[in-house]
Amino acid sequence: MGVVRLCRWLKTGMSRLIHGGHNDEKNLQRIALLCGCGAGLMAAQLNAAPVISELFYDAAGSDSGYVFVELFGVPGESLQGLVLEGINGTDGKVYSSISLSGVIPEDGVLVIGDDNGGSTFVANVDFIADVDYQNGPDSVVLRDEVSVLDAVGYGGFAAGDVFSGEGAAAPDPAGGASIARYNPFVDGNDNSIDFIVLESPTPGVVPGVSAVPLPASLWLFASGLLPLWASRFRWRGRLEGARC
Repeated sequence: MGVVRLCRWLKTGMSRLIHGGHNDEKNLQRIALLCGCGAGLMAAQLNAAPVISELFYDAAGSDSGYVFVELFGVPGESLQGLVLEGINGTDGKVYSSISLSGVIPEDGVLVIGDDNGGSTFVANVDFIADVDYQNGPDSVVLRDEVSVLDAVGYGGFAAGDVFSGEGAAAPDPAGGASIARYNPFVDGNDNSIDFIVLESPTPGVVPGVSAVPLPASLWLFASGLLPLWASRFRWRGRLEGARC
């Protein structure tokens, strides 16, 4: 069940319970149960595998040692067997391949800073490698031994170019800016929607759900529940009891 379908299912269930029940206390218990089940199902729809959360590929000056890739995932998850690939947008060939190791840090954010003679200028770095990707149109792909886990295509793709990202290309920022996933907890499989431009790159800093715009499907869920609760309880002065 997709996130959008899940939200509509929850909204329908809430409506039936709130408008169709006669015993408010039992209905509140059922609503709480539905909320709990919905939260569990919603969590199952969120990212289980690491995703590319930020990509800084074109510094204002020299790229060497300043650019980076940021991954977001479950803390403690092994990176063994994962590979980051740079895909040339002209011919679709892999021009860069980096084998990852270790685990996702405790904060869930892994910063891979560009190698500059064994060190890097990137803040909050966890891993140093040659991630000086081309300025595009190109793609960066995260994969394991079996399949692609995530991919972002960036730059202006023309007819005949090879796009290896998801959906449509992410925004194409000016030098010195990065592209970042606006909500790292949800992968909509469309780079043009999932990614925004950050004028100031933020390696190692990933916004929480409350600090970013929620996906439309979650707004659908929340916006549908509030009027339903209010219409049921406002005349009985029991709105404070309708929380879950």
